[in-house]
Amino acid sequence: MQRGIAFLLFVLGLATAAHAAGGGIPRGDLFYGVPAEARWAPFWPLLLPPLLPACDDAGVLSTISGRFAETQRTYWNPQLAIDGFERVREIGYRANGLSRRYCVARAAMNDLKQRTVVYAVVESLGIIGMTWGVEWCVVGLDPMHAYSPACYAIKPIVQRWLTVQPWLGEYGLKARY
Repeated sequence: MQRGIAFLLFVLGLATAAHAAGGGIPRGDLFYGVPAEARWAPFWPLLLPPLLPACDDAGVLSTISGRFAETQRTYWNPQLAIDGFERVREIGYRANGLSRRYCVARAAMNDLKQRTVVYAVVESLGIIGMTWGVEWCVVGLDPMHAYSPACYAIKPIVQRWLTVQPWLGEYGLKARY
């Protein structure tokens, strides 16, 4: 009985010493500065490179136009759809320390207007986290204000921060898409 208790205390002490030596979760101030796949308990894509498609990938753009048409048909304006995309460009890659690709494009709508589309291609956002997925917003057509104002909330943090700083004056990020 005494041997069992002594062995249990030894194992408990050994586990405590290993945790104190740095085998546990990183400190709070270091935790968010390290990308998710390089943290203590690595996510499985550490073994495989992230397979995020480019901003102008046909699968990404067709996902956006298909989901936009479905949403409009179901809730808002059944006739409105995206006919095509132009001026597609990347505005950030891993800008928040995550596996995300931030993009912006001009969408040619079937009502003969051009609108800006801001979207993020995100790793593990697809079906049950096995593939990439897309978060998107069409500027001016966000009636529930999910990404308000003007799809501002879906942009990278650095770009959001730099666009509202008064000390930047005319040098802020004021690109027209």
